[in-house]
Amino acid sequence: MDIFIQQIINGLVLGSIYALVALGYTMVYGIMGLINFAHGEVVMIGALTSLSIIKLLAGTSLPGPVVVLIGLAGAIPVCMALGFTIERVAYRPLRAAPRLAPLITAIGVSIVLQQVGMLIWGRNYHAFPGLLPTTPRHILGAQITDLQVLIVVLAALIMAALILLVNTTRIGRAMRATAENPDIAGLMGVDVNQIISITFVIGSALAAVAGVMVSANYSIAHYYMGFILGLKAFTAAVLGGIGNMGGAMLGGVLLGLIESLGAGYIGDLTGGFLGSNYQDVFAFFVLILVLVFRPSGLMGEKLAERA
Repeated sequence: MDIFIQQIINGLVLGSIYALVALGYTMVYGIMGLINFAHGEVVMIGALTSLSIIKLLAGTSLPGPVVVLIGLAGAIPVCMALGFTIERVAYRPLRAAPRLAPLITAIGVSIVLQQVGMLIWGRNYHAFPGLLPTTPRHILGAQITDLQVLIVVLAALIMAALILLVNTTRIGRAMRATAENPDIAGLMGVDVNQIISITFVIGSALAAVAGVMVSANYSIAHYYMGFILGLKAFTAAVLGGIGNMGGAMLGGVLLGLIESLGAGYIGDLTGGFLGSNYQDVFAFFVLILVLVFRPSGLMGEKLAERA
């Protein structure tokens, strides 16, 4: 039982990160019908930018959590500017192009950002300084650290704030109108270009937060970290129902739980053959099953069908 609870805790932490990244995918898809495959690289840029700032301040007298918060505060505007630039330069000119053109462009932008990350930060892995509390706490025989609790709570607060933003604010109403029909929204006075840019900016801010969470949780960051993470977050978005924010959150948590339980239990049953080193198998196996048996996802909505 203690192993089961431990895997549930690990899955919730991992799923919270997947959910934040998946929200970036599903917001852009809901409004534009575009899969932004460069989103994982925005996570990478956020992680490495914050890590660079943190290393500059690590030797000061500032408390560790304050240093990490400053690093996060520096990474968020960088990622927001990057998201705005990607939409403005790479995607907006292709908005009326055939569906394949922006998809290929998104893959190209992903590759370009990987190379930019490698040129700036190099090929080596970068260790995340131990500035955050990692004291283990015992719950029913399992362990959870203060950092893991912080990740889950912060992710939940951010997702709740995003739901409030979309459902109760003027910008949120404009985003929902644009997602429903951009042409009619434009006739009703909505600046569609501005709303799409805002969507990319918000998604990129979430990516920055997720990047810091990933690097802090695993104590490492590198230029290629966003590729697999992005694919898994895309899987989470498809699992929940891409275009549906609630579905992205649900899909992220479920995928994290599936990975943790799969790596823990199936790994034991196979003598370690499908253990933690093969946990990526479970994520993409889930993607195949969803695409075969329920392409619209668990909470699929009309936006996904329309696009």
